[in-house]
Amino acid sequence: MILLISDLHLEEKRPDITRAFLHFLATRARQAEALYILGDFFEVWIGDDAMTPFQQSIADALRALSERGTRIYLMHGNRDFMLGKGFCRAAGCTLLGDPSVVELGGERVLLMHGDSLCTRDEGYMRLRRLLRNPLSLFILRHLPLSTRRKLARKLRNESRAQTRMKASDIIDVTPELIPRVLAEHGVRTLIHGHTHRPATHELEVDGRPAQRIVLGDWDQQGWALQVDESGFQQAPFDLN
Repeated sequence: MILLISDLHLEEKRPDITRAFLHFLATRARQAEALYILGDFFEVWIGDDAMTPFQQSIADALRALSERGTRIYLMHGNRDFMLGKGFCRAAGCTLLGDPSVVELGGERVLLMHGDSLCTRDEGYMRLRRLLRNPLSLFILRHLPLSTRRKLARKLRNESRAQTRMKASDIIDVTPELIPRVLAEHGVRTLIHGHTHRPATHELEVDGRPAQRIVLGDWDQQGWALQVDESGFQQAPFDLN
């Protein structure tokens, strides 16, 4: 069994999500061969050198799962793209590139966070290119912690305000992009998060059936996609 989750947005202000995640690690995830976390694991991450006791406790819980034999893979999201090797060492997990092709249940599958598919949101795409530029990342990582905290708050507040003002289709993935992305990677299944719109979308690529599975975010409830001999099955669960 393999599990995939995304968009937990862990922060101290949401102890209910934290408790649910720790319970998830101590129960269901222990039965899994691998756990994939496809971005926005934390609500904000300003650098491995700024790890708080709360974030360290999450790393410790992941390492405990890893030491029991579950492989853990972590992908950057748009909120935590500065997660680095320091956190991964502490958490016993492997950092995945976005996108990545992996084998799940005997099938090659494309994994993404999903924000790079939202190409109709031109303002966000410009900001994404700027922030992910290697020079920008170098500069960000070497700013004083106080400056990084202020910048993170500013970007988060602006993102929330802009999201409320944008049409829902603008902040969703660009549908016509999906078949091309699947064909480019030679796969028939794409799994991503980011949009907070859990669903399975059936489509065709080169005349063959394909699918796009959108992972749910953890807010009012949790979501996990399970891959086993029965295929791909996603279901919500109570956070309490």
